[in-house]
Amino acid sequence: MGKGPQKGPGAFDPNDAARIKHTRLGVWDFYEEKHSNIGPIPGASRLETASLMLQSSPYVWRMLKDICSIRRCLVLMLLYLLVEVAASLVPAVSLWYSGQLLLLVETAVEKRTVDKNVLVHVAAGRVACTIVERLLNYSKFHLSHPLNLAIKRFYSTHMYHAMARLDVPTFEDPVIQRQLEAAWSASWGSSIAWDTIRMTSNILATAIRLFSQVTVLISVVSHQRDGTLLALLSFSQSLFQWFSIRGIVSNSLVWAATTTDEDYLRMQGYKHLVDNPIHRKEIVAGSLADHLAKLYKDAADHVGDNAGDFPEMRQAHSVQDRLTLMSILREPLRELPQIVFTLRAVQYPASIPVSIASLTLINHTAQTFSSSFFGLFGESHHLAERFASVQKLYEVANIQNRIIDGNISFPEDQQALRHGISIEFRNVSFRYPGSESYALRNISFKIGAGQLCVIVGVNGSGKSTILKLISRIYDTTEGTIFIDDKDIKTLKLADLRRAVSILFQDYTHFPLSIKENIALGNPNLAPDDDKIREATRLGGAEEFIDKLPEGFDTYLDRPVRDYYSGLPEGTTMLFGRKVNYNRVRGAGAMRATDKSTLSGGQMQRLALSRTFMRSLVSEVESPVGLLLFDEPSASLDPRAEHDLFERLRNLRGNKTMIFSSHRFGNLTRHSDLILYMDNAEIQEAGTHEALLARNGEYARVWQLQAEAFL
Repeated sequence: MGKGPQKGPGAFDPNDAARIKHTRLGVWDFYEEKHSNIGPIPGASRLETASLMLQSSPYVWRMLKDICSIRRCLVLMLLYLLVEVAASLVPAVSLWYSGQLLLLVETAVEKRTVDKNVLVHVAAGRVACTIVERLLNYSKFHLSHPLNLAIKRFYSTHMYHAMARLDVPTFEDPVIQRQLEAAWSASWGSSIAWDTIRMTSNILATAIRLFSQVTVLISVVSHQRDGTLLALLSFSQSLFQWFSIRGIVSNSLVWAATTTDEDYLRMQGYKHLVDNPIHRKEIVAGSLADHLAKLYKDAADHVGDNAGDFPEMRQAHSVQDRLTLMSILREPLRELPQIVFTLRAVQYPASIPVSIASLTLINHTAQTFSSSFFGLFGESHHLAERFASVQKLYEVANIQNRIIDGNISFPEDQQALRHGISIEFRNVSFRYPGSESYALRNISFKIGAGQLCVIVGVNGSGKSTILKLISRIYDTTEGTIFIDDKDIKTLKLADLRRAVSILFQDYTHFPLSIKENIALGNPNLAPDDDKIREATRLGGAEEFIDKLPEGFDTYLDRPVRDYYSGLPEGTTMLFGRKVNYNRVRGAGAMRATDKSTLSGGQMQRLALSRTFMRSLVSEVESPVGLLLFDEPSASLDPRAEHDLFERLRNLRGNKTMIFSSHRFGNLTRHSDLILYMDNAEIQEAGTHEALLARNGEYARVWQLQAEAFL
């Protein structure tokens, strides 16, 4: 029934090959989209960059309004900008005082005398500039820190909501993952919003600093012999240097990079194997350390010096010096001011002291100008990316989910959920995103309201997929699912998922306390400790939780790690004393591990308790009419499994219940419908007695499992 590969978001049209530029950077393949429309125009990439900034500017304006609406931020922001502008003017004031020193030198040469009052005034002014600069930098830091914290807190809430609302297919899309990373990430300890403000203010301050310094310098040296010429020659070096090493930065704002180097992939896999705590037990128990070290070294040797991360390789590529006419002329131009100075000194020997002072002042200012000039263009190059990141920061809240919401309320009568929900699959096929093989192939069945259905079969036969389609974690590739005779895609997602309680085989536990883990099964009842304890009892977890030192307040996986100083345990210090963290760890009641020591069966009972919290704690308060359990007893011992199934059968009332399992037993004997699956298809369907009488594959597997107890 397959239709063959379908074009997805990342599908490539061979006709587009001419529009893509490929560059090899070490082990990385770098692909850039060429400028098909404006490519022949000189400076096309800068035009596109400017266009991007213009497109993103409304989002930046929105960001500024949002930040200024935060309490205290408006005042802090204005003060920060004032300090930034003031700091940018200090170098020009300092330069002016240097010009006054130059005038003193000139007067001393001509009149052989120095005005001591002016000298003291100028010296005090230079010292005052350094003090003011220090105070402004201090103020800038102490204004930026609270600003950054407030902005981070504001946008962390925004991003959390934007990410939490995404459905599974959308969230798993690598393109969406990159977009979320771009919107969330920033430099260490900062945020996209604050980085954009800081970078923009830096660019404006740099421009003010350059303009003010050049203006003051011109006024100082304009009356000096050849002062203007020397200044022009000195400053021209910066321009020539910029043109010669602008680098080979990407000319496109649309690019991607990948690597298919097997040795590099293997090398990174070995690296993550040893730095992830989840694998540490197997490494130690299997004595794999030496073996893994050898494998890593072999892979690293094969990759050689190309084993750099992509940002590192791209950076090295983008700042390459180029042998151009500009770069050749750069060095001779560096010598021109000295040559001109020497010629003029020979011609006018009496003015040598003034000329030396002028040249020193010009060279110092030119060096400052050069660093500021490069900083200005370097920052402005990245400002477009910052603006685009701000746009992404807001647009992540508008990412369209792949699972389209319906418009029909469900159910029409809330009380009807007490009697269960009917489900029908009609010619349903399904493939997971990016897969060419079918997880389900043309399956059809119907489960009546209030019935108990058990789906059995080998691993990978499609049992779990059916439950995911019923809860619309994914949508069918082909065919239709009906809920109470209504197309599932027409129902409001929130209503449908509120009416369904599901426990997945690959259940997860949240990095919260046990109490909060269970309470999240039904947030409406979260404050009710009695309901939480009842759900825990039904899930079979109450007994072992009460034995834990912290009881229900125990964290399964502590979300915040403890920090220790940089000295390794056992390091020898003065007088032979060795570093030992046991005392400080004991004083702070710090754990030796942040991971839970619960068994797999205990962890599964906690997951069951969360499901009970939602579906079976109260018939009156629970809005659930359909219970889905994916291998709920996989990690339970036989006694716990028997007790669980008895509780489920007694407590479900008239609700519809569907189990997936690879084990047969009491559950299958009491079911209204059994679906036996294999190879993504339903091979047999019926009651336990009917399938045994058919003497097919279900009966054969039943006998195999039953023989173990005979």
